[in-house]
Amino acid sequence: MLREIRPAIVILVALTLITGLVYPLAMTGIAEAIFPYQAQGSMIERNGTIIGSALIGQQFTADKYFHGRPSATTAADPNDSTKTVPAPYNAANSGGSNLGPSNKALIDRVQGDIDTLKKENSSAPVPADLVTTSASGLDPHISPEAALFQVPRIAKARNLPEDRVRQLVADQTEGRLFGLLGEPRVNVLLLNLALDQLAAG
Repeated sequence: MLREIRPAIVILVALTLITGLVYPLAMTGIAEAIFPYQAQGSMIERNGTIIGSALIGQQFTADKYFHGRPSATTAADPNDSTKTVPAPYNAANSGGSNLGPSNKALIDRVQGDIDTLKKENSSAPVPADLVTTSASGLDPHISPEAALFQVPRIAKARNLPEDRVRQLVADQTEGRLFGLLGEPRVNVLLLNLALDQLAAG
């Protein structure tokens, strides 16, 4: 019996080492060598300080900045570990809210967001991605329509011509991958950095 079990144990240990240790380390090393920026988390640095990642959204609330999608991620309540509190763009707890379309809390939150956005720009329909969360809760992008919707507020807050802010959105819009996959999108952090440069210049 030991003669039959020993090869099985040897194969189990060997495959565990190969697939659980050697392969991941080799792939990480190759990724570091070929794509160092992406392998390190696509970190964005300004003046020697890391200010965020191009892959994970951040919460912007000031009128002078473009706002991203709402985020439903949470974190442990520091006062009661059995409860959670909202923590937008918490990468340690990626996920949506799991609230269904008939849930009153979700309906009230979305309607409140729509009402707020309509006060900001009553001349355009509110883009869906400004009032709905993504499945991960970490989405760093918004649609070009969502960015353009915010132009009047930002132009007013920064005392800039709306046409110049619209052009900035157009310049920062990323197209479909290979011209086919996905939808046009705008990275909110990169757009806000470009906006700061425009206002400073």
